[in-house]
Amino acid sequence: MAPEPLTPKRILIVSDAWRPQVNGVVRTLEATCATLRARGLEVRMITPDQFRTVPLPFYPEIRLALFARRRVAKAIADFAPDAVHIATEGPLGHAARKYCVRNGVRFSTAFHTRYPDYVSARLPVPKSWVWAWLRWFHRPSISVMAPTTTMKAHLEAERFVNAKVWSRGVDLALFEPKAGVPPVLELPRPIWLNVGRLAVEKNLEAFLSLDLPGTKVIVGDGPQAAELKAKFPNAIFLGVKFGAELARIYASADIFVFPSRTDTFGLVMLEALASGLPVAAFPVQGPLDVLGDAPAGVMDEDLAAACRRAQAIPREICRAHAQRFTWEAAARQFIEHLAIPDLEPWEEDPGYTAAPRPAVEQDLRAAV
Repeated sequence: MAPEPLTPKRILIVSDAWRPQVNGVVRTLEATCATLRARGLEVRMITPDQFRTVPLPFYPEIRLALFARRRVAKAIADFAPDAVHIATEGPLGHAARKYCVRNGVRFSTAFHTRYPDYVSARLPVPKSWVWAWLRWFHRPSISVMAPTTTMKAHLEAERFVNAKVWSRGVDLALFEPKAGVPPVLELPRPIWLNVGRLAVEKNLEAFLSLDLPGTKVIVGDGPQAAELKAKFPNAIFLGVKFGAELARIYASADIFVFPSRTDTFGLVMLEALASGLPVAAFPVQGPLDVLGDAPAGVMDEDLAAACRRAQAIPREICRAHAQRFTWEAAARQFIEHLAIPDLEPWEEDPGYTAAPRPAVEQDLRAAV
């Protein structure tokens, strides 16, 4: 008699960040789910689109789930996962944390966002208070996943325990140089590009105020959009772009400028590098981890000098550096940090790339 097939391991991911939000957290979770499912794991998610929501102050595009505690508890109990991962510290994350702590369910967490920096930029709240709250939230976690070694060291300095690195990847099939393809952007060159949320913590004024030749192009939207458009009328604001259209914009530009000083990683830098764009940035966490000592970008406290020097970097060097980051490798790190009993590790397939926007339709709507 043939042995019965093994039941796929069940992984539950809880995230307050989800579609239609467009950010690195959402893209990371999408790609991770697609990669894990391709490996035969059963992955389900609890996300705000399954609940009544209200807009987050300062960020109306971010929706916060209401009355989540009982429904999240029922969803976890019904699914009986082998591992629970709490991706965010919002209402859903708090509801899942409370259930797991009360019922002795092991869970992992992730540190995606530098909340102390973001909160202090808007409210008169000491960073130490926010760090204390974050330590409380993550303390019961079996592993606190940080996107870089720099962030891991920072968490450890803030007295976090069980911090581990969960890196990121890029879809190398989608984001690539478009040799021979007519450029989407027919603008005076060089074209200086930034992609991301238009918000104060992204420090976009440091980029838009630079005296540079050519054209500055911004892709994205956010609470600072109207202010930036009024203050910098010579810049081109394209709004939010996705998929193949976004990839063509990357490939049509010349330099990617990343002025943020607060990002924990900066996934857009990988997308730019994969498209053949050199990166100009400040020498801070995020760029230091993505670029390292590679000649694929320039980091300098003089951002204008970094921009000028980055123009000399060949596109093939940028592409080669991006090829070091795969979603397959990132998903393997994720699984290892979950510490699921009896789960056999996989051998990495360097040619595998997860879809940038996979169909993540299997959720817990029936349960919640």
